[in-house]
Amino acid sequence: MNAPTGRRVRVAVVFGGRSSEHAISCVTAGSVLQAIDRDKYDVVPIGIATDGRWVLEADDPQRHRITGPGQLPAVDGSRSPVALAPTSEGTGLVVSEPAETPRALGEVDVVFPLLHGPWGEDGTIQGLFEMSDVRYVGSGVLASAVSMDKAFMKVVLKDAGLPVMPSVTVTAREWKADPQAVRERVAELGYPLFVKPARGGSSIGIAKAHTPDEIDKAVEGALEHDPKVLVEVSAEGAREIECGVLESLDGGVETSLPAEIRITGAHEFYDFEAKYLPEEHTELDVPAVLPDGVEERMRAMAAAAFTAVGCEGLARVDFFLMPDGSLVVNELNTMPGFTPLSMFPQMWAATGVGYGELVDRLLTLALQRDTGLR
Repeated sequence: MNAPTGRRVRVAVVFGGRSSEHAISCVTAGSVLQAIDRDKYDVVPIGIATDGRWVLEADDPQRHRITGPGQLPAVDGSRSPVALAPTSEGTGLVVSEPAETPRALGEVDVVFPLLHGPWGEDGTIQGLFEMSDVRYVGSGVLASAVSMDKAFMKVVLKDAGLPVMPSVTVTAREWKADPQAVRERVAELGYPLFVKPARGGSSIGIAKAHTPDEIDKAVEGALEHDPKVLVEVSAEGAREIECGVLESLDGGVETSLPAEIRITGAHEFYDFEAKYLPEEHTELDVPAVLPDGVEERMRAMAAAAFTAVGCEGLARVDFFLMPDGSLVVNELNTMPGFTPLSMFPQMWAATGVGYGELVDRLLTLALQRDTGLR
């Protein structure tokens, strides 16, 4: 699909959202707004405030940055409200001001949703785009939902023959009704354990329980972010390696050079500060230095995970390289971080695909794909 003759392709960059990853979504948007080719694309930044309001945001990459510890960006919900408006000729954007006639911004050719977490990365907004008959970057409804829910993701990956860490799922209802039964069930996994929101991201709400005395606090902390919690065996002694996956323009699947995250200082695992304020907390090896044969196995498994879940466009597959040399799939992210510090663009840059080219390729893939069943 191409834009009508006489104008550039119009891209709605959607970011923010209602999840706990609102700020990280804003940072990602800032990076994309700065990198996107303005000679080729007409860009309309759309922010979703934490209360769910859609607004016409500032086209200012500098406004959407982390400026220091605790100084996180957010969508300005007081700006002009905006909505997608399907018509017989396509899908457009309409701005509505109090006491004024709504004004149209024109037809949208493709949406670049840079939303992380629930109500954005979990298939919900993808369903809205499908209903609005507008093309969008990334995976569809089912693949997005499965990848967001770590418990269901494990089911799909195991069915495809891919190894995952043992785990149990705990709901808020179960914890409230019989916490002792939950304690006994998770104890069968053996300690230490990681406890995390089943549908969260950016390491928000994750805790490590070293002993049974720590499990209550960890579960209750995770439940603050999600009524469904995953309790998982800790991959002790494992290396954390990531691999990027991109759909090729001919419908195939390509993988990046893997990269490794090494945690330093007082951080025991890859938590929020280590991810997004990493100067003193992490060391990144791009590409990762791996034993013979591991890279080939990992890239094949990353492509297999992408295909098993039914992903489209892009994904980042996270692995544990265990002390015995085996590989375990940790997570699959259908909208990995696009911040300047994020591993996904760094891996592709090391593989030969620069940031601007990466953005352009994802938009091209989205534009050539129809909405609806496929």
